[in-house]
Amino acid sequence: MQKILIIEDDPFLSEMYAAKFNQAGFEVGVAIDGKDGLKKVEEDKPDLILLDIVLPKADGFEVLEKIKNNKELEKIPVILLTNLGQKEDVDKGLKMGADEYIIKAHFTPSAVVAKVKEILASKNNE
Repeated sequence: MQKILIIEDDPFLSEMYAAKFNQAGFEVGVAIDGKDGLKKVEEDKPDLILLDIVLPKADGFEVLEKIKNNKELEKIPVILLTNLGQKEDVDKGLKMGADEYIIKAHFTPSAVVAKVKEILASKNNE
């Protein structure tokens, strides 16, 4: 079973996404801040990370940078899932190594699940 880690400080959103991914047959972990998220990435080595940018203790950009600079973790796909829709934030996230940048307001949870499946399928074919 593929593992997804959701790093999101809004409990309503993280529970909603976790429920959607469970229904889709994924194992789901949740972290509520950047520091906790990084710890869980190191411990659990998930197959994919959904990462919010605005987080307490360490923001999503810091977490992404630490993941991409770690030889053991750098291959894990990261989707930035955020409400920050400014072009410079999108460019920064993608330049730092995120596989996808999803603005929460523009995607339903089902569309996010579909995007995750698409990314994991392409990674499995590499």
